Amino acid sequence: MTSKSQILKLYKTLLRESQKFPSYNYRKYSLRMIHDAFQENKNMTDRVLISAQIQEATRNLDIIKRQVVLGQMYSTEKLIIENVFDKV
Repeated sequence: MTSKSQILKLYKTLLRESQKFPSYNYRKYSLRMIHDAFQENKNMTDRVLISAQIQEATRNLDIIKRQVVLGQMYSTEKLIIENVFDKV
């Protein structure tokens, strides 16, 4: 069984890893999808479904970690919008 603190830790880890995407678009997309998925499932009470969602989130965390490494290997120049936010 997983506790709320473990789920919160997984949520924070997903957000933290998504912040590492070198691509602005991937970074914003993944952050939005993570937030939306957790908001959608926050009132879930069925333990079997919760366990399945946690397993899916853990698999997605592994995917994000791999994609971050690949993105760092083949990084491109920053977008104009990123440079604007860096100055603020």
